Amino acid sequence: MIYYCCEKDWESVLTCIYEAWTQKRGQANIQLIFEPVVQYTLFDEYIHVKADTALAEKVVDAVNRKLSPQFYYEIAHVGMYEAPDVADVLFRVLLLGFAYGPHVLEMVQYKDIMRFREMRCSIGNEISHFREFTRFHEVNHRYVAIIEPRSRIIPALAEVFLDRMPSESWMIADLTNRMAAVHPKDGFYQFVDLTAEEMERLMEIEKNNDRMEVLWKIFFETTAIQERKNERCQKNLYPIWARKHAVEFMEMRTEKQTCCENENVL
Repeated sequence: MIYYCCEKDWESVLTCIYEAWTQKRGQANIQLIFEPVVQYTLFDEYIHVKADTALAEKVVDAVNRKLSPQFYYEIAHVGMYEAPDVADVLFRVLLLGFAYGPHVLEMVQYKDIMRFREMRCSIGNEISHFREFTRFHEVNHRYVAIIEPRSRIIPALAEVFLDRMPSESWMIADLTNRMAAVHPKDGFYQFVDLTAEEMERLMEIEKNNDRMEVLWKIFFETTAIQERKNERCQKNLYPIWARKHAVEFMEMRTEKQTCCENENVL
C-alpha cells in the first residue's frame, strides 16, 4: 500500500489529491491519510506531501470546469469535516466524478459516495448549529465570538457573518483548531493562527462584565415556558457539546448580577 500523507488544511488536501492522481500508481494501492502518522508499517510506502498553491489551484480549476462549481462547493464543505478518512474519500469521489459526471453524488450504490453524503450531512448540521448560536462579546467596540467546533467550520461561518455584519469589526475564534477569522470594518476577513497566549487572553473575555449578555440571558429565561420545556428535543436541535460558549447556557456570574442591579436593569 502507498500512503500519501498531508496536513489537514484544504490546500494540503488538494495538493495530496493532485499528487496521488497524477502519479498513477493504481487506485487500489493508494490511500490518503493525515499527518502525523501514528504508526508506520514495514512493507508500505509513505509519501509526505507539502501544500502547493499552484497544484491545489489545478485541482480546483479541473473540478469547476469538468464537473461544476456546485460539485466543488460540496467537496469543499466535506473538506472541513473532522475525520481521518476525509482526504481519501474526497480523492475517490473525485475519481468517480470525473468518470461519471457531476451527478455521481446521487449514485449511492458506491460506498465512497455514501460516506461522502454522511460527512456532508454532519458538517451541514454543525455549521447550522454555530450559524444560529454563535454569540459575540463586545470588546472596545469590536465583537469577538469564541467557539469550539468539532470540525474546521471557520470558513463557512466567516462567509455567513461577512453577509450579516459587513460594517462591523469582528473576530470568530476557533479554539479547537487554534485559528480565527478576523474581519475589519467594511473590509474582508482573513484567517490567522492563534498562539497559546492569545487563546488564554480570549478565554478571559467571557469573564468580563457585559450588560447586554445579562439582558440576553434574562430574556432567554423569562420568555421560556417551563410547562413546555423539552430537554430531549432541545438536545437534538442544539447538542450539549456545542453549547460551551453560548451565553444563554452559561451560568450567570454574581458580579454581573450586581452590576445590573446597580444600573436598575433587573
